[in-house]
Amino acid sequence: MVEFNQRVIEEFRRNGGRVGGMFEGAPLVLLTTQGARSGAPRTNPAVYFRDGARLLVFASNAGAPHHPAWYHNLLAYPQVTVEIGEDGRLRTYATQATPLEGAERDRHYREQAERDPAFAEYQRKTTRVIPVVALHPLALGDGSARVEAVSAQLRRHHAELRAELARLREALAAGVVPDAPQRALAEHCLTFCDHLDLHHIRENGAFTAFEDHSPALRPAIARLRAEHHVVAEKLAELRSVLTGGADPGRIGAALDRITDGLEEHFAYEEASLFPAA
Repeated sequence: MVEFNQRVIEEFRRNGGRVGGMFEGAPLVLLTTQGARSGAPRTNPAVYFRDGARLLVFASNAGAPHHPAWYHNLLAYPQVTVEIGEDGRLRTYATQATPLEGAERDRHYREQAERDPAFAEYQRKTTRVIPVVALHPLALGDGSARVEAVSAQLRRHHAELRAELARLREALAAGVVPDAPQRALAEHCLTFCDHLDLHHIRENGAFTAFEDHSPALRPAIARLRAEHHVVAEKLAELRSVLTGGADPGRIGAALDRITDGLEEHFAYEEASLFPAA
């Protein structure tokens, strides 16, 4: 299933949200959640229905007896990044997940089963009530309060990543993780990779709201997205080094390649999106 999902994800991204095979013509989105146990980003395809400004997704798991992992993830961390095909191109949104309850859930699931009879079969196959989740895209509105709240959150995340990076460098220098000597340095590095990766994935979704709110920001956001792509490639390189059981010297060199210019990136982002802050 993991390999199948990965093929669907790659085809979806390659073709601007369109896929073939058993999902050809189906309304699909990609959901990136934070792993409830691992904390790492996890991406899964899901069928959706557009309900006004929000998107509805259905945790059917093809009628399996257990909820899909992505549903457990969004219960733990409701921030969900959505990739969706619009007019032949891929757009990314930051959303907040809210499971529907009671009559509202029942009505929307019934309507989905009428649109696609496979969902009626999924519910017949399992004793669990298949959840329906509403995904509310981030909207900045026409006031400053929401922008200020997003600014504060982004700056807090930057500060947390800076502190985590400092701790990681201390651990590499000492050859041991402070306060947790039994924890492997590789695991510590992978955790930092996951946190930085997830941060950029979520930012890519939030950037869409900034573009819609202030079109003049599009050139700055294009630069930031390009920098995210470069960092993602370097994270993949570090993960490869860690898989090879490299020594702290090689790990440190790979980490340097990631963090070279990272502070400049953070500063440019804060100054470009929140110049009055």
